[in-house]
Amino acid sequence: MNLSEYFWRAVHRRPEAEALVDQEVRWTYRRLAQEVEAAAAALAGQGVGQGDHVVVLLKNRRENVVVYWACQHLGAIYTPINYRMAPGEIAYCLADAEAKLVVAEESLRGVVEQALRNSPQVPPVLLVGAGPVWDVALPCPPAAPCAPQDPAIMLYTAGTTGRPKGVPRSHWNEIAAALAHIVQNRYMVGEVAVGVMPFYHTMGMRTLLTTAFLNGKLVLMPDYDSAELAHLIATERVSALYLVPTLFYDLLNLRELDRYDLSALRRIGYAGAAMTGALTQACFERLKPELFVNHFGSSEVYTFTICSWLDRKPTCAGKAGIHEEVRVVPVGAQGEEALRNLSPGEIGEVVVRLNSPEAFSGYWKRPDANAKALRQGWYFTGDLGMWDEDGDLWVKGRVDDMIISGGENIHPLEVEEVLCRHPGVQEVAVSSSEDPRWGQVVTAFVVRRDPKLTAEDLDRFCRESDALANFKRPRRYLFVREIPKSPVGKILRRQLREGAYQPED
Repeated sequence: MNLSEYFWRAVHRRPEAEALVDQEVRWTYRRLAQEVEAAAAALAGQGVGQGDHVVVLLKNRRENVVVYWACQHLGAIYTPINYRMAPGEIAYCLADAEAKLVVAEESLRGVVEQALRNSPQVPPVLLVGAGPVWDVALPCPPAAPCAPQDPAIMLYTAGTTGRPKGVPRSHWNEIAAALAHIVQNRYMVGEVAVGVMPFYHTMGMRTLLTTAFLNGKLVLMPDYDSAELAHLIATERVSALYLVPTLFYDLLNLRELDRYDLSALRRIGYAGAAMTGALTQACFERLKPELFVNHFGSSEVYTFTICSWLDRKPTCAGKAGIHEEVRVVPVGAQGEEALRNLSPGEIGEVVVRLNSPEAFSGYWKRPDANAKALRQGWYFTGDLGMWDEDGDLWVKGRVDDMIISGGENIHPLEVEEVLCRHPGVQEVAVSSSEDPRWGQVVTAFVVRRDPKLTAEDLDRFCRESDALANFKRPRRYLFVREIPKSPVGKILRRQLREGAYQPED
């Protein structure tokens, strides 16, 4: 089977079930199918066929869902990119993907036109938002005979350390990842989910697919707003919520949260970044989930590990997913040593075996990236981790983020975990600063909750903590307006190191 067959079987199984809510618009699976057929005809009319890339710059709106399924019907490669990208970045992705068609927000007309002026690839553009985009009377072309190994989607990595890398994923990759997500989150037929995470991110894709596979209802949220999210959870009886930690933080800090009936919410999960122990506890107390999952993975191999016992082990990444084999190996080792699984308590790089059906086959036109990340049948994630005595994984940050001060390895997450417990701290990120004596020193970038909070207060707090060795405590504290993050909530430590932040006035 391919993704298109999964969609059409869901339509035939429960055609009158509610499939999609987009503000005032409500579609059943039957109506969604009609739109998909019309969009497939429109795309085919623009010359899109099997194996072609359709580059998408859309928010989480109903047209985006329709274009996704239309691409699967035609055998085209749905290629979503971040609509907040600069014109130069968009131009790079258009050329890199060899785009056959661009589907973009009407509001991005000027940005897309500028990108096309700078791109050797000049495909036609369909703009969404200024009226009907396709004619529902057009005949739908037949479904393409896609094999499971054919590419279905290409995601672009965030590009925080250079040019974005294309991650092609096959029909089987996406089907396996969706089925694993259903099992590991114990989703049910008819699940109701909010489409908050953007579809250019693997978390957004997982929500879109699992909802369709289960004939569930996908409640779309084109622009994130904490109060609107709480309202949707209450009024649409949302049962499953899958977010980055930043959005859980925003939701729980909504002043009027207690006004909303969140009792339908049974299953919550997070991924994309680390969540503090304090926020984990707050999620249990305020949302009262039946199941709370930490999902550790990537665009390249969707699942690494899953932890559903966060009540006992907050912040733990847990054990390998149902399709996975995971090891923690010595950083930078070669040969047989490169795959030696470290003992509990030893920190190393997390690697994942590539024979997983969720694992991609390699980056798009990037043999250099393949040589670095894909070795000896394993994917080298660039993440640092450690096994505990129970065989559970604890993520310790990124290999590139590790701070080496006076010859000692210090990991930002363990310092952040201590500092975020101070009541005067709203948010904190830890990175390194150059130092003539120590090489690097630990530097904490702090958003204050208490305007009277001082560096001396925080240093005293770290000295008195029994969870942080003295040599790991920050030597510098900088108070900032906000912590720079990617669109999906990952801290951009490189920007902090390079001074790309706003200090307090």
